[in-house]
Amino acid sequence: MLDAFLAEARIRWGWNPAAGIQIAAPEGLAATPVEPSRPLILVPLALWHARSDAALTLEPLPGRHSMTEGGAAAVLRRLYPADHVVGRIGAAETTTIGGLDDATLAGPLYVAPLSPELAWAGPWSLPWISDRLRRPDGCPWDREQTHASLKKNLLEEAYEAYDALDGGATLDLAGELGDLYLQIVLHAQLAAEAGVFDMTTVQEMISAKIVRRHPHVFGEARVETASDVNRQWEQIKRGEREAAAQAASAAAGTSRTGLAAAPEVRSALDGISRSMPALAATQEMQERAAHLGYDWPEIVGVLDKVHEELAELAAAVTDEEKREEVGDLLLVVTNLARHHGVEAEGALRAAADKFRNRFRRVERMARERGVQLRDLSFAELDDLWDAAKAEIRAEAAKATDSADRESATGPTPAAQGSEANTDTPA
Repeated sequence: MLDAFLAEARIRWGWNPAAGIQIAAPEGLAATPVEPSRPLILVPLALWHARSDAALTLEPLPGRHSMTEGGAAAVLRRLYPADHVVGRIGAAETTTIGGLDDATLAGPLYVAPLSPELAWAGPWSLPWISDRLRRPDGCPWDREQTHASLKKNLLEEAYEAYDALDGGATLDLAGELGDLYLQIVLHAQLAAEAGVFDMTTVQEMISAKIVRRHPHVFGEARVETASDVNRQWEQIKRGEREAAAQAASAAAGTSRTGLAAAPEVRSALDGISRSMPALAATQEMQERAAHLGYDWPEIVGVLDKVHEELAELAAAVTDEEKREEVGDLLLVVTNLARHHGVEAEGALRAAADKFRNRFRRVERMARERGVQLRDLSFAELDDLWDAAKAEIRAEAAKATDSADRESATGPTPAAQGSEANTDTPA
């Protein structure tokens, strides 16, 4: 049966055996890693004389969780354009992805491969596009890029994805994650051209690392709490650092004295990027130290340290002393955030957004009164600040009241089909 299907695909649609082929049952398509840039034959389970409910035991394919509803036709519509032609094996007529229904899927089908630049939902489309852009007849801008020239792009895209996280799981976040993923693909492409590594290496290394660092999931280790996981994680990383140091020592050979070179002792704090925002890097450093037991046993100790650093800052005389004491204070405040389970970087960004919102209102109120901020006294500025806070509270209360009424009675006619345009409460 399958030989006949392959022969028809070769004769009617020009399938090339060298390109390989994917074979899947429509009933299990949500659990099948279909790559749309490769040819696909769909064979219903009934044609294999298999139980029709056999696919029910298949788990949805991780990474394509949103394809689990709507059956095979819905999966194919996510992977292929609606007008993509589908061949009906054993029948002269054809159909399209958009025209698929249960009756059509009851027979064997041949789905021709998409051009790689159109196989957007497949994992290998973007690496193919990146490679195409870098070729001599590709994009002049892409051909000029280097690892160094793309560094700032990586940081910018990471920050934009970070900001999008505030909105939760949105399509905006999906877009920003895609922009960040592009940077990974571009650096892998440059490395592939240099003959060092490619995307397969990137995927292999991170997958191996995650499996290695989760022996309680993929091995025999046992943990009870998240704290146990963190301690185990740091122990495994310490072992990896020691192994890396020994390997580097062995590669370096002997010292100039002829004696074996002592292995480099690496710190648990190695690997924290200096390019990270200072607050995020500081909190990561403190978390690593805490996982190894270097931490205040109670939060009261951290609070006492805050007061101590404030006193030292107040007593500082020279600019250098003030700079040092401010740094010490920021360090201990970051530690305080960690003890409270607060991400210091995100907390400061939220506070900055709140300040920005209030200050813009202060500026507006000053304009409405026909005065310049620089001409107002501190007391007058403070009054405007309090007025801005009161305005924000009133808007928040109004929005909450409106939401409560809508929840109880449904949207009002004026609100139907549109969203309220209010400032985010600070």
